[in-house]
Amino acid sequence: MRAVGGLIIIGVLAGASSPTLAGSWNLPKGQGQAIVKYEDIRADERFGSDGGTESLPTERVDRAASLLVEYGLTDRLTLQFKGEWQQGRDDYVEYEGQGPIEIGARWQAYRDDANVVAVYAGYARNGEGRNAGYAPPGVGDSDWEVRLLAGRSIDGSGSKWMPQRSFVEAQVARRWRQGLPDEVRVDLTAGAHVGEDWMLMAQGFGGAVDGDGARWLSVEVTAVRDFGVWSLQGGWRQALAGRDTPVAGGPVIGVWRRF
Repeated sequence: MRAVGGLIIIGVLAGASSPTLAGSWNLPKGQGQAIVKYEDIRADERFGSDGGTESLPTERVDRAASLLVEYGLTDRLTLQFKGEWQQGRDDYVEYEGQGPIEIGARWQAYRDDANVVAVYAGYARNGEGRNAGYAPPGVGDSDWEVRLLAGRSIDGSGSKWMPQRSFVEAQVARRWRQGLPDEVRVDLTAGAHVGEDWMLMAQGFGGAVDGDGARWLSVEVTAVRDFGVWSLQGGWRQALAGRDTPVAGGPVIGVWRRF
């Protein structure tokens, strides 16, 4: 289960005041961006069914290299593509291969100088991770997702103590999965620009599988440095709580290119 492994691909990347736009804020018509991301997430403990931690027999490793491409078809409609290559191992299996491929669109329902509301709908086809007859859970299945996004940009230029530009955002998603229980996901993000070229972000990823399935809550703290149309992102993701999920953490590195 990709979300449980802590390898969630998130499109919440910056606020409306930044030249890099994503999440609730749609890209302008005719503009796009591509984001390449690498994650190396590891765990030697897991959250049990009661939420307590217990040791794993061997270290669990989940690596992913992903590509997210967005393009503004109109000022209110942004197309989105996600692709991923996965590699991992635990006490039972090893796998390597193509991960999920997702195509979707985000429609901006409302926007003013500070606030924005958008709706996303997407279809994902899981890949063919391979190993001696084993593939990661969900391989070969397809998923549908509907996501509600809302954000607010904050102008702190009149305050001595606040960053000049910052933002907050929330996303709530429902994912219908063929062959597996459905999921609910909640993502929260806060970001602040430090000077003209730096941005700091804190993100929280939570979710639950229907019924008595897994639960998870992870946080990610990253810094982003702009170099013209390029940006470099680096940080750390860590699982804080959950049920029937790994206590996973590891580095996250990303490269963005606006076009």
